[in-house]
Amino acid sequence: MIASNAPAVSSGKGPSYIGRTGQCQAQVDPLAAVRAPGDPPWDVYLTGTVFLDIVFTGLGSAPVRGTESWARGMGSSPGGVANMATALARLGLRTSLAAAFGDDHYGEYCWDALEQGEGIDLSPSRTAPGWHSPVTVSMAYEGERTMVSHGHEPPPEEPAPDCPPRARAAVASLEPGKRAPWIAQAASHGTRIFADVGWDETGAWDLAGLADLEHCEAFLPNAEEAMRYTGARCPREAAHALTEHVPLAVVTLGAEGAYAVDRRTGETAEVPAIEVEALDPTGAGDVFVAGFVTGTLAGWPLADRLAFAGLTAALSVQEFGGSLSAPGWSEIGAWWRKVQSVDGQEPAALRRYAFLAGLVPETDARPWPLRRAVPTIGFGGSA
Repeated sequence: MIASNAPAVSSGKGPSYIGRTGQCQAQVDPLAAVRAPGDPPWDVYLTGTVFLDIVFTGLGSAPVRGTESWARGMGSSPGGVANMATALARLGLRTSLAAAFGDDHYGEYCWDALEQGEGIDLSPSRTAPGWHSPVTVSMAYEGERTMVSHGHEPPPEEPAPDCPPRARAAVASLEPGKRAPWIAQAASHGTRIFADVGWDETGAWDLAGLADLEHCEAFLPNAEEAMRYTGARCPREAAHALTEHVPLAVVTLGAEGAYAVDRRTGETAEVPAIEVEALDPTGAGDVFVAGFVTGTLAGWPLADRLAFAGLTAALSVQEFGGSLSAPGWSEIGAWWRKVQSVDGQEPAALRRYAFLAGLVPETDARPWPLRRAVPTIGFGGSA
């Protein structure tokens, strides 16, 4: 049962619809109501490693040792930190990325796909001579995926500049036992830091080891990570415990949705997940964070932010690939129009997403669900 009486979002100025370089779809500027002269030039800054992702789809089962498996489809796209950057850009946020790119054809392809295809600012990025791009091969089957990656040690120079560009927000991936100097630098200039974290391979699960958490506004771990770091017995208890270390804790609950606690306001919110048939979960976590950052910068209520983040993640798992599957406003609008047309739809469920009514394009001639062409290096269409 989805229940909510949260008010619909009113933008004041109304949504702004703009075109995006390299894409033929309408796009909403979700921050139109809050933009003002003197704002930072970028909405979100991030840094990390860009991979070339090669995705094999249409496998009937997991590959078996000693046999050859044929996939019915394949595609390629920038991966790694590019998944997050693409998700943010497709939601209309002005996104700046600092990353090292190989000086091979893979690096050129990823650079062009991000800069020309998604409109992402790569001015803080650089091409590293003599370094080839890291590669991940992903095989998707039965709603899961198996991945094999290869890469050399990254260039000795950090891709993150000593002084990050001015941005409203930044997304950081915290690493246990290590500080990233750019995080403190960005926070000192007013950038709002949203952090996630990966699995702690050391097994320590010590919050003190996440030293940069002190600079963060929000922390978005999954349920298992949150409970291990706090020693809590359930994810909701863990979220409350995390607010002793960060103002806003968001814990993703998988098929159950997400739960959030804001220490500054005392507000809590829980939104169930949308039931979908998952084809490939690659990048869904990045899309969730991108959706939550978008709603936060736009000033939406906490429950609306959770609902929007969950919706964008649900839409992404219905497509293959990481950055390939990140939804834009056309997909979001098509979903909203479709669910309203379904007979017998639960009114409470519709009210939960009513804030979309003032945001998405009113019409779109294309059918839903939308099928996205899967690019392959050297070709402009699907393979």
